[in-house]
Amino acid sequence: MVADEYDYWLLDLDGTLVDVEDWYTYDVFDRVGDRIGYDFSQEQADILWHGLGGFRNHQLERWNIEPDAFWDAFHAEEDPEARAEATYLYDDAARFADIETPLGLVTHSQQYLADPVLDHLGIRDWFDAVVCCTEETGWKPDPEPVERALAGIEADGRGVLAGDGPQDVGAAWNAGLDGVHVERHGHERRGMCVRGDHRVESFDELFGD
Repeated sequence: MVADEYDYWLLDLDGTLVDVEDWYTYDVFDRVGDRIGYDFSQEQADILWHGLGGFRNHQLERWNIEPDAFWDAFHAEEDPEARAEATYLYDDAARFADIETPLGLVTHSQQYLADPVLDHLGIRDWFDAVVCCTEETGWKPDPEPVERALAGIEADGRGVLAGDGPQDVGAAWNAGLDGVHVERHGHERRGMCVRGDHRVESFDELFGD
């Protein structure tokens, strides 16, 4: 099976291992919209939350929304504990609970948001290293956060990074790893096909039985 080809794994978090209930997304975007004077539809909220259609800042600009203003409002409205309680683990993500190879996490989710999610779902001990991207580390597809995670797990051999967005595969390739794209929404809804060394709808396809 494909999973046996790799000596270590890096994973994205949001949209890859976990996601939130729809009601939470829509509630956050209603409040963000109130702050910046914009009425987000549920479709727009889904597009931005899941990164459908490409990079989020580009999408915001297409809607004539200033990205910095949006993100300031977004981070002000997110409550870490409320988000954690609304977060669920994808069934196929449980494959990584017992993986024997080194495992790292590289996420755009900020530490104050990621920590409660990891604790609430009881998955923190899955990972040998957790890297939350910042302005200092750079953002995927920049390889810097990936390289930090690799140092944290003392990676040796052949590795792979799996995520739900093009930036994850880009970060993998920029760091010299294979890239797995897990498509949770279908390429038609995403508005594009994301290239990768492996393209799956579920991690079960990589592990087999």
